[in-house]
Amino acid sequence: MILNCIAVDDEPLALGLVCAFIEQTPFLKLTGRYSSAVEALVGLQDQKVDLIFLDIQMPNLNGIELARVLDSRGASKPRIIFTTAYNQFALEGYKVDALDYLLKPFNYEEFLHAANKALSYAELLQRSANPAPAAMIAPEEHRIEDDYLFLKIEYQLVRIALKDILYIEGLKDYVKIYLQGTEKALLSLTSLKSLEEKLPSKRFMRVHRSFIVSLDKINSITRNALQIGKVNITVGDQYKDAFGVFLSKWV
Repeated sequence: MILNCIAVDDEPLALGLVCAFIEQTPFLKLTGRYSSAVEALVGLQDQKVDLIFLDIQMPNLNGIELARVLDSRGASKPRIIFTTAYNQFALEGYKVDALDYLLKPFNYEEFLHAANKALSYAELLQRSANPAPAAMIAPEEHRIEDDYLFLKIEYQLVRIALKDILYIEGLKDYVKIYLQGTEKALLSLTSLKSLEEKLPSKRFMRVHRSFIVSLDKINSITRNALQIGKVNITVGDQYKDAFGVFLSKWV
């Protein structure tokens, strides 16, 4: 797979370095170089671009603002790797769904690591859009959608085994995924509602406006709460009826 790339930076030396890195990477093809985000926006109207190496601090239209404009394109939008000298923009980069964040000055090894993330992401999307015929899928691969979930964790897609999930906590625009055998939760920029729609309802249930639980990880149940390990989770009023239906199968 070859990714069509453009580089955008108002610093000539930085722009030249990124372009040189792109040209020496076998799976990247440089299709444009721009010294401003405005120029890049115009250029993007005439070509299909898979990946943008994008500086943030630029006059008139900065990199974050360009990313927000491109976000309106939905699934067809190019992916973005930010290249900047300012680490305070990391959170903003995460919010606009950037694949990675390269802090200047960076070397080719760091560049290649970020580029490989973009390649892996593109290959994953291609496999999702063009699944192999059922006859070509091994039995253990056939059930992969029921066994795994892909979430963006710290600028990369991470495969999470559903059997390892204990519960999920919603925090405004983020979720925290608590896994079996791991003390530190994973943080992902997505909503609890969006995640609820992706999870199989036979295995997971939303029991509170802030919690989804793995049903087979519940250790005990009281009148208004349930326990998973040492954690007590209250069952919210609007979820009690659905949870009661689940309980009726066992009581």
